Amino acid sequence: MLTKKSKYGIKALIFLGKNYGKEPVQIMKIATEEQIPKKFLEQILIELRNAGLLYSIKGAKGGYSLNKDPKDIRMTQVIRLLDGPIALLPCVSLNFYRKCDECISEEICGIRDTFADVRDAMLQILNDTSIADMIEREDTRMQNL
Repeated sequence: MLTKKSKYGIKALIFLGKNYGKEPVQIMKIATEEQIPKKFLEQILIELRNAGLLYSIKGAKGGYSLNKDPKDIRMTQVIRLLDGPIALLPCVSLNFYRKCDECISEEICGIRDTFADVRDAMLQILNDTSIADMIEREDTRMQNL
């Protein structure tokens, strides 16, 4: 399940993606418009900035902006950064592998095999989806309302 941290981080990136190339956006504006607790958002934006996805400017005209084009920010990168593993089981994680304590044999485990397929399908979708793609989906849905 997607955590609030990742969901809020994605919402903030979409908001900033819609403002890409414009003036930096203050945290309070993002928090208010996206209904994200300000203190929690501050922590998330610092993580995203430290990872190079955002840059920040201090002061009255300061705020946050994307450091990359929205089409170059992939969901896999964001979720791994904010939540860690994408896989639902640690034994099928590509970047955060950990053997399951109760597993007798990974080679014959039907659970592992099934959830490796789930991981692969999720990775395909998340890796193929950028912030720009999500903005486009929102824009299309707004036009159809």
